[in-house]
Parts: sequence; structure tokens; C-alpha cells
Amino acid sequence: MIAPVQPLPAAFEKPAVAADHDGSALDEIGVLQRETLGERVTGELRALLVAGRLAPGEKLSLRRVAEALGVSMMPVREAVNRLAVDRALEVLPGRAVRVPLLTLEQFRELTRIRLVVEGFAVEEAARKVTAEQIALVAGHEAAFRKAASSDPPDTAGAVAANCDLHFAIYRASGMPSLVEMIERLWLKAGPVLNLNIRLEPSRLKGGSAVRAHESLLTALQRSDPASARVALEADIKAAAAFVEMIRRFES
Repeated sequence: MIAPVQPLPAAFEKPAVAADHDGSALDEIGVLQRETLGERVTGELRALLVAGRLAPGEKLSLRRVAEALGVSMMPVREAVNRLAVDRALEVLPGRAVRVPLLTLEQFRELTRIRLVVEGFAVEEAARKVTAEQIALVAGHEAAFRKAASSDPPDTAGAVAANCDLHFAIYRASGMPSLVEMIERLWLKAGPVLNLNIRLEPSRLKGGSAVRAHESLLTALQRSDPASARVALEADIKAAAAFVEMIRRFES
């Protein structure tokens, strides 16, 4: 269930402008506005897509989204329009909204890009990661393992922990622009990638993702960039192979 959006803070007061400004173009810039409800709804939907909590082809009820977030329909429509521009959502005839279906070629292209970009991110993370960041990754790894070993496996918990673990590692690279690039990749790939978990929960127990995550954590603890990349590539390739096998692509 989507957590309700909290009330927005009170408006910021406009600061006084110095009388003796220098005529710079900066003087023409107005006071920055607060984050709008549309932006906040966009962030909530982006998070669901990146984490794979929405499946390819799944249709969204704008009214249900609005009710879950405690907002009107207007910011929800604004968020959908923004995500449609990024091709993370698509608006069908009749104004129906759904998570796009990738073609096999698009999925393979995304996988190849992810191997390069995310592989670089984990190498950098292994070089720079702090003890505090390793502890955070270890917590997500333990959460994923616990969700995977439950009877039956906790697929929702596993999906969330998988996303948290990967992005905790990517942020440890200390490269915000790189993390932003990966988020945009996951915005498109997340829904289809997590079919690996959602459709075959039995594969979680002792599966390739559990082993890959353990290897990733060990590589970070040893400050071993090469091993970190090998473990990340094994994780991506195993998930991609399963997704290709079940053939959930647009014709």
C-alpha cells in the first residue's frame, strides 16, 4: 500500500533583497517554490517503478493512486504526464494508464547498458565504501536473505530489499550523477526485472540473487572492485536470463 503523503510545510517567507544589488541576471530569479504535490506524487510512482512493485502491462487506476496518497486527481494526472514523457508509463486510448511492455530488443539493450554502468558503480563503491555504508548494505542483504528463506518466500520484502541493497551500494560510489543515471535505467527496467522474484518465489531460496548479494557484500568488505563487478554482473545476467525465458515482452 502506498504511504499517505504528509501535509506540506508552511510556505517559506521571501527573503529581503539587498538594495545595492549589482544588476546581475540572478536578480531576476524569483524565490524558489516549494515542491508541488505533483512532484511528490511523481516521486512516489517513480519509487514503485524503480523497485519493481509495478509489473509490466499493469494498469493503474488514477483514482486509487489519488486515494492512497490522499491527494486530488490533478497532481496524479500531472505525475502520470511527467512519467509518460520519460516513457516510464504510457497513456493508452481512452486515457487508460499502464506500465509499458518492453520489446526483447529493448530489454537486451537495457541489460547491456546496466552491466556497464552498474558494474562501474560497484567498482567505485568497493574503492570508497565506508564502514557505516557496509553496515547498511549488510542490513539490506540480511533482509533479502530473510525474505527469501521465509516459507513461503516474502516476495514483497525481497523486492524492496533488493532495490535497497543495490542503491545503497551505488550511492557508496560517491557519484550522485551516476546514481541518477542508474535510477533512470531502473525506471524502465525495474518492473520487468522483478518478475524474476514476483513470478517464481521458489527461486529465491538459495537462488542466484542470494549468492550474488553475499558475494557483493564480501567484495565491499574486502575493498575488492573486481570481485564486486563479477558478483554484480552475475546478479544482472541471472535475472535477465530468467526474464527472457518467461518471454514477457511486447511483440
